[in-house]
Amino acid sequence: MKVLQPENWPRPKGYSNGIEATGRQIFVAGQIGWDETETIVSDDFADQFEQVLRNTLMVLHEAGAGPEHIVRMTGYITDRQAYLDAAPRLGAIWKALMGKNYPVMAFVIVAGLIEPRAQIEIETTAVVSD
Repeated sequence: MKVLQPENWPRPKGYSNGIEATGRQIFVAGQIGWDETETIVSDDFADQFEQVLRNTLMVLHEAGAGPEHIVRMTGYITDRQAYLDAAPRLGAIWKALMGKNYPVMAFVIVAGLIEPRAQIEIETTAVVSD
């Protein structure tokens, strides 16, 4: 995997501008902040974010992959201010679960998600080198 960082561009904080990768691709469906019983873990945004990452890592584990293989994440959030307020905690959660891997990312604010209590959903693509 190679991070694509155009010359003279500032290094983005918490994500990469682009990634080049070859290998076996793994696609993870949108994960929300619920546990294996399909119960939302909390109404706190950061708690849901942590559960989303844990769920994503569990799916990746089934394919023999981990956070270091993630190349792209697209997140959908229902409350911009909740995201901004939780930002300091989100960074700590990210580092604890994902380490220093910073994939290509985009977040989109949406009116709602299918599960009414869900505040965040993230879909993920990973690539495991051949």
